[in-house]
Amino acid sequence: MRTIFVTGIGTDVGKTVVSAILVEALKADYFKPVQTGSFFTSDAKKIQKYITNTVTKIHPESYSLGQYMSPHAAAEQEGIRLELSKIELPQSDNPVLIVEGAGGLMVPLNDQELMIDIIQKFNAEVVVVVQNYLGSINHSLLTLDALKFRKLNLLGVVFNGAPHQMSEDIITRYSGSKMLGRISKEVEINKETVLKYAPQFAGI
Repeated sequence: MRTIFVTGIGTDVGKTVVSAILVEALKADYFKPVQTGSFFTSDAKKIQKYITNTVTKIHPESYSLGQYMSPHAAAEQEGIRLELSKIELPQSDNPVLIVEGAGGLMVPLNDQELMIDIIQKFNAEVVVVVQNYLGSINHSLLTLDALKFRKLNLLGVVFNGAPHQMSEDIITRYSGSKMLGRISKEVEINKETVLKYAPQFAGI
């Protein structure tokens, strides 16, 4: 099974939207190992709402935490400890699995393990979601350097939101990363939005 891990340069940069588009484009399964904020909603429910294909299976989280905060902090609130050893890929007949992270690469799972350790454990290919804001170049290059330092398999970056050509050029040039595609700032994310962008990513 081909495993593609979707991470971002921070929180709320569009990982779930990109995950939905990749799921639709590749008719892949979806798995979110660690979900926070489940008292309100879950990314799995959003994916289900956004996609139209009938092939995709959405797998249950390894950990589902109620509070919307960093995973290690949300786990502490519930009196549990997140363990990388207890996060396993779901069994599936689908040849492609999209795995969505929580926050960025260096988000702690506990006092010893980080989100990037999940990627390393599964030897996943990585898609990095970048959104333009003050500081995004720094956050992007640090994220991409962290992947290089661990010798992880970076597929490329997806730019999400209003375009900023200068920033995008700097990020791709300095990092040597491939731009996989761009998602514009959309008024609403729905099935039609996801279907519009899916063909752009069908060949990754």
